Amino acid sequence: MNECITTLIVEDDPMVLEINRQFIERVEGFSVKGTAQDCDEAERLLNQLKPQLVILDIYLPDTNGVELLKKIRSMGFPVDVIMITAARDRSIIQDVLRYGAIDYIIKPFKFSRLQNSLLSYKVLRNKLQENGTLDQEEIDSLTNAGTPPKSFENLPKGLNEITLRQVFLYIVKKKRGLCAEEVAEGVGIARVTARRYLEYLDSKGIAQLELQYGSVGRPINRYSIV
Repeated sequence: MNECITTLIVEDDPMVLEINRQFIERVEGFSVKGTAQDCDEAERLLNQLKPQLVILDIYLPDTNGVELLKKIRSMGFPVDVIMITAARDRSIIQDVLRYGAIDYIIKPFKFSRLQNSLLSYKVLRNKLQENGTLDQEEIDSLTNAGTPPKSFENLPKGLNEITLRQVFLYIVKKKRGLCAEEVAEGVGIARVTARRYLEYLDSKGIAQLELQYGSVGRPINRYSIV
């Protein structure tokens, strides 16, 4: 799906707002439709622009972002929310998650953290817009349930967390050892790229390499999740 996800940024600091805008527009498939510096303006733009995603701060001049999030839910706006804020209080985080924010990012943050959040959201949104039903494994892959307790941070240059998770989940779903060619075809990446991700999973002890010997030729490297 080539849908461009329309985004509203709610942030009272002009410098941070501009940084967020630039970060979001660097991610393919997202466009910033509008910006607001307080809750009243945000509510007006929600009605006017009908964005699909809101990037929301907590500390706003007229009220706090948690109250706006509650209002978004009570009024039934069909919009998803990613909270980006300096707030670290456990009770605030709990409220934000209870009212349905799909992610919580603490300032200051790196571009890669927001990028991973947006790409994960795009996969989730696209999958939920497809026709038909989802099985448990597909739901687990979308919600990250059943994924390893590793965050896959500080990856080697050229590796992307979203693709790494897709490779991991594809192997888990197949429930057998897979070679790089099978993973490449299943995930939609090049074979040499698939091999790099498989070798990384093997090096971290997440996947296990097995050599499959045939009657002739070189053995085939197959990887299964430990």
